[in-house]
Amino acid sequence: MSESFLDFIAASPSSFHAAEEVAHRLERIGFVRQEENEQWDASPGGHVMVRGGAVVAWWVPEDASPRSGFRIIGSHTDSPGFKAKPLPELQGSGFQQIGVEIYGGPILASWFDRELQLAGRIELADGSQRLVTTEAMLRIPHLAIHLDRGANDALHVDKQAHTQPIFAVDDPELKIMDIIAASAGVNAEDIVGHDLITVDGARGVIFGPSKLIAAGRMDNLSSVYASLQALINAIESGDAGEDILVLAAFDHEEVGSATMYGAAGPILEDVLVRTGTALGADTEGLHQMYARSTCVSADAAHSIHPNYAARHDAVNYPVLGQGPVLKVNANQRYATDARSAGMWQRACAAAGVPSQVFAGNNNSPCGSTIGPITATRLGVSTVDVGIPLLSMHSARELASAADMAWMTMALESYLVYTL
Repeated sequence: MSESFLDFIAASPSSFHAAEEVAHRLERIGFVRQEENEQWDASPGGHVMVRGGAVVAWWVPEDASPRSGFRIIGSHTDSPGFKAKPLPELQGSGFQQIGVEIYGGPILASWFDRELQLAGRIELADGSQRLVTTEAMLRIPHLAIHLDRGANDALHVDKQAHTQPIFAVDDPELKIMDIIAASAGVNAEDIVGHDLITVDGARGVIFGPSKLIAAGRMDNLSSVYASLQALINAIESGDAGEDILVLAAFDHEEVGSATMYGAAGPILEDVLVRTGTALGADTEGLHQMYARSTCVSADAAHSIHPNYAARHDAVNYPVLGQGPVLKVNANQRYATDARSAGMWQRACAAAGVPSQVFAGNNNSPCGSTIGPITATRLGVSTVDVGIPLLSMHSARELASAADMAWMTMALESYLVYTL
């Protein structure tokens, strides 16, 4: 599984690539692409819809009806980085640079001194779109220690002045948009818009006696991949019941989710309403379907850091390689409550998977996820879980291969067992 996961990460350098990769993998096992401007298909079998960098897939069993519920696994396809500005060409002191804007909350220093690619989508003058990935050609260089003797005491990164990558030197005629166009096989003058983000150019690796995984974008491609594999395994097992199985991987979680592609937008509700309606449910029937439904919000969790253990709670902390993490927060930054926690613990027990828990240190507030957003929009019981990571939001994060396997097993258990 671990090498397959690394293949998935390599094929998903941007949220747009990740959404398409999920759709392609499902189409290979018989899922049918649903276009939003066409009649909705809720016939038995698999269906998948891509909206920008988001993807939703649903499996309709033979006996599905308005008496069914939805079993939803939510995740997100985007990761922090640097997004190319609309007019990206920069020149500075003889270097050719690209103007970028910080996307989300990356650990800025981790992006320095790495060979970076650009990946995402471009819009063409004829209204068509292309996915594009350049070769590794960008670098944000650190200033030499001789010119900043205090760098190891307190590194200061000016978010505008210090983060613009270089891609060439003494070649003023070379334009970044020409490179992007060549990578996409189009003419630069035909590109009228773009959504492009930096990507660590190095492939992920599995290393060491504990089989650790070092790779970019594991927050949150770890959850996208695990939910995809769990859905495939649940279908192929033949154990799924009468509930409709749903995979929802949203974009823009790292910047708040409030977009047409994000969890705060209508995409998941659109799919559920149109599917329920196609099965014959009226408004009352849809509300009953929601009442029978549950959601697992799958997003990476914080492993305790051995060098910064005091940043964690003394008891409620996870460790790499000890199983998926149940995430709990008193201030509802996570959607977990006693009811949904019990559902998750039963899923893990049914799969024979160890489970850990995370609750924050009161002096170190946690982040949030799509879980509270989904629970609020739909009124569906939701639990927040994920594999533990170190170096979260670094250009290259750290996880355990064992946790990836267990997470997939637990998610499959959620999809197929009566919990």
